[in-house]
Amino acid sequence: MYGRHPTRLAVGFGAATVAALLTVTTVNAAGTDRPVTAAERYGWGDPLPEWSDEFDYGSEAEPAVPDRDKWRPAGGGPGKCWPGHGGNGRRCDANTRVVGGVLRMTGEANGDTGWLRSPHSRQYGRWEARVRSRATAPDNGRQYHPLLLLWPDSNEHPEDGEYDYLENGAPGESCAEAFLHYPHPQNVPVQQESARKCGVDLSRWHNVAIEWTPDHLRGFIDGEEWFRFSGGANTVRDCIQCAPSMHQTIQLDNFHGDDLQSAVHEVDWARVYDLPDDESVR
Repeated sequence: MYGRHPTRLAVGFGAATVAALLTVTTVNAAGTDRPVTAAERYGWGDPLPEWSDEFDYGSEAEPAVPDRDKWRPAGGGPGKCWPGHGGNGRRCDANTRVVGGVLRMTGEANGDTGWLRSPHSRQYGRWEARVRSRATAPDNGRQYHPLLLLWPDSNEHPEDGEYDYLENGAPGESCAEAFLHYPHPQNVPVQQESARKCGVDLSRWHNVAIEWTPDHLRGFIDGEEWFRFSGGANTVRDCIQCAPSMHQTIQLDNFHGDDLQSAVHEVDWARVYDLPDDESVR
């Protein structure tokens, strides 16, 4: 989400193929307590074990550092920090821990927050995570932004795109949002598509996924498709699915500096899946 525009300018919306955005009233049409996953519904197979994390370690008494074979922390090392999003606050290693089988990212009132990236990268694939977020202090109008996203390995944004497949202006909102960036030069206005799905209580657990193929980007919540984008190339941008290799990051971003409404962003598990060979080479 580096370089995101808080104004959320959408340029050229409708140039891509877009699925109808739905308002939902239940989390699971099957009527069960646990929402289904896109992986289950669409037969994605087994997750890649070296890329995926069930976060089945750590405890309230002894919080664990996220598995260093699967994640890279903020700050570059234990106990370290570096500047936050847009220079706001700090992203600190200590603000991301596995607690009682859940990854917990903590955003503090002083602007210190968590951040985590996968060292594993690829062009095309499927990512799914079970997430929730909530504020932990009274509303003061200065909220953190919880995100799941794919970020270009080159660190060249917007030239190599960015796929924020869940991004919200505040924890625990009732509408899920996504912002998918076309690869495009810096010297043109922001080129992106967006999606919004209401009736989703993000303070409760939901399974959020993105499928990236040579043909499209497709998003899912609890196994239900909620966006699809494809193509859209023009004189100032490449097609929306035409980004080069990316890696996943989990973020709780600070847009305001300090004096924030403290919050947590939690992940029960994060899984990555291969595409079938015939889809990954088109």
